[in-house]
This record gives sequence, C-alpha cells and structure tokens, in this order.
Amino acid sequence: MDGSPAIQTNLQDSAATRRDLSACLVEGAAFGGMVGFGETYLPAFVLAIGLGEVTAGLISSVPLIAGGLMQMVSPFAVDHLKSHKRWVVICATVQCLSFVPFLVGAITGRFSAAAALISASLYWGAGLATGPAWNTWIETLVPRPLRARFFARRTFGQQFFVFAGFLLGGLWLQWHSETGASGKTFALLFGTAACCRLISAAMMTRQREPDPVPANTRRIPIRTVWPHLKASGGGRLLLYLVAVQAAVQISGPYFTPFMFVQLGLSYAQFAGLLSAAFLAKVIALPLCGRIAHRLGAWKLLWLGGVGIVPLAGGWVLSQNFAWLLFLQIFGGFAWAAYELAFFLLFFESIDKSERTSVLTFYNLMNTTGWVCGALIGGLILKFVGTSYSTYLMIFGVSSAARLLALLLLTRVRDVPVESAGVSVRTMAVRPGSASLDTPVLPSLPDDVEAVVAPASGN
Repeated sequence: MDGSPAIQTNLQDSAATRRDLSACLVEGAAFGGMVGFGETYLPAFVLAIGLGEVTAGLISSVPLIAGGLMQMVSPFAVDHLKSHKRWVVICATVQCLSFVPFLVGAITGRFSAAAALISASLYWGAGLATGPAWNTWIETLVPRPLRARFFARRTFGQQFFVFAGFLLGGLWLQWHSETGASGKTFALLFGTAACCRLISAAMMTRQREPDPVPANTRRIPIRTVWPHLKASGGGRLLLYLVAVQAAVQISGPYFTPFMFVQLGLSYAQFAGLLSAAFLAKVIALPLCGRIAHRLGAWKLLWLGGVGIVPLAGGWVLSQNFAWLLFLQIFGGFAWAAYELAFFLLFFESIDKSERTSVLTFYNLMNTTGWVCGALIGGLILKFVGTSYSTYLMIFGVSSAARLLALLLLTRVRDVPVESAGVSVRTMAVRPGSASLDTPVLPSLPDDVEAVVAPASGN
C-alpha cells in the first residue's frame, strides 16, 4: 500500500494528459475549419464585393507583413505575461474577432479596400504571432513518447477540416450564386470561421501549461540571429527561401482574380482546383519522405525547387480546365518535396533552446519576401492594366524568377538529417491562391518528430 499515493498521482497525471491531448485535437480541427471556411475565401469575397482585382491579390499577401512584425512583439509579450499560453489564447481571440468586419461587410454589402486590408492585417498579425509561442508551449505539454503519433492524428484532423471547409464553402457559394445570395453565403462562411476560431481558443484554455516559461528558453537578439544562421549553414538556405517566396508571390495572390474575372470559373471549379492540389500534396508527402531517406533532403530540395519553376508559366500555355487540374496535381507533388526538404534541412541547424527566436526571424524574412513579390505583381497589374495578357505576363515573370532563384540553391550545402526509416505525414496545409504556397513553416512541437515519425508507428 506504500506505493498507492504514487500510483494515484500517476493516474491523475495520465488522466490530465488525456484531457489536454483531447482538447488539443479539437483545437487543431477547429483551427482547420477556420482556415477552410474563412481564410481561403477572403480574396473571393473582395472580388464579389467589388473592390477590384488588385485588392483581391493584395488581401492575401500584403497583410502578412503585420504577422511578421507582430512576432517581434511576441517574446516581450510572453515575458510580460509570464506565460506562453496566455499570449497564444489572446492572439487566437483577436484572430477570431478579425472576422467581424468581414461578416458585417458581407451582410451590408459595403466594405472599403482600406477596411479589408486592415482587417486582414489583424487576422494575419494575430495568427502568425501565435506560432513561436505555441511551439514552445506545446512541447512542454505533450510527452515525448506520444508526440509522433499524437501530431499525426492532430494533423489529420486539421487537414480534414481545412479540406471540408473550403470544399463546402465552394459548394455553398456556387449554389447561392445562382440565386444571387452570395453575400449572405460569405457572411455564413465568415461567421462559421469565427466560431471555429472561438472554439479553438476555448480548447486552448482547457489545456494545462506545465512550464509557463521553460528555463532553457533563450531569447536571441534579432541582430545576432543572422550570424547564428550563417555559422550553421542555414543562412544560404534562408536566402534561397526568401528569393523563392518573392518569386512565387509575383503571381501567387493573383490567380484567384484571374480565375474568377478573366476565366469566369465558377465557385465549384475554384474549389475543385484547390482540392486537387491539396489532396496531391497530402498523397505526395509520404513518398517525399522515402525519397529524403534514400537520396537525402538536399536532393529532394532540388527536385522540389526545379518542380515549382514551371507551375505559374504553365498557366500561360493553356487555360483549359483539364490542363489547370493537371498543373494543380503536379504542383501539389512539387510543393510537397520543396517544403519537406526545406523543413528537414533548416531545422537541422537550429538548437531547440533558440527555436522561438530563430523562428521569429525566419517568419519575418519569409513574410517580407512574400509581400515584396506580391507588390511587384500588383504594381505590374496597376500600371500595365488588369488585362488578360498582363496576368499571363506576371505568370511568366514568376516562373522566370523561380528559375533564377535556383542560382542561390547551388550555394546551399547538404546537411545530414537524422531521419532514418521515416514515414512522413503532412502538417497543416493552407490552400493559398492557386498554389499551395505556405507563408510560414508550421509550428513545430519537437524537431522533425512532428512530421517525421518512425516507420513502425504507422
């Protein structure tokens, strides 16, 4: 009987852990619903309400800089609050509220371009600010032996609701567009997205925070992060990433207005193209994991880097729906290779104790590249004109810029990655524009274990 108090304590801890993980699963699914129902359809809403093609492109790109800058505040906010969890819950709640202006605009039919960009900036700023802090918090919550299997389950649920959200949203819009009631449907989508994020925030409050500010957490001054990356080999890789991101976003944000305005695609066709790319990426990632194991992450990055080059230019060759569907599927495979390889190589060079600070710097650089590229595309459309031929021009320029970015990849050296016998599952995938370009790396619970699980764990 002497061991009974210890046994009881262990049982209580086990029960508390199960409650934490269950809440975390629901939270991930709710977050996926928010992305699928809400984030995906912001550019389509801007077009529907008459704010123009350039604004529709900028709504999913320029506001991202708010997220990059907001993350600079995160370390100070966490220090002030003495808790990573509190900061994440606050940001999630703000992100939920950012849908309110879109909801009101959809109901009233009146919404300015400035209001749209400010609301989107609030959405992205609050959303991206949660990343590094959530990463640090969740690592203290999920026991190491459970991480690979748990995050595979969480990712599957998140992906399912992202996919279900934008597929159902497209079908709802298609149905109501035929009756002239698409405004009310957008209001329903944004209201659903806000409710999903509210559920997500509520589920966060139900999870414990075993170690509010881990003792081994190091805050690296922003001016010293770049020397850290240069010394570890991550600097050249980061330069390549920023160049690719800028090249991709010359065209990326403008596929949605091109599809709706220039090609006249229906909401159902739009959702179908996104679904094809999404599913292709989900299917491709396990295969990419095996390629990384056999050939190495560096060669996989080359496969992905070369594969993404013709994706935008392919839209110049033909706008036949079957051809576009093929491009989406091919793009899903190419982006899966690129993102997984970069993930493996980049995080091999980051010490876990410095991860929050390095991720903050990384995301700032990434979003800066994203916004610069989008502004280049937007300026071309503004001064040359939003004509059919101008869109084809920026698609071609984007592919040419991606090809030039490969010159930076020649300077990236291979890094051994400890991932023997891997089976890879996708992290959260956000359908962006007509491609699956991810503005930030997903929040990372523990090195590569979050996406790279032992083969025996399948």
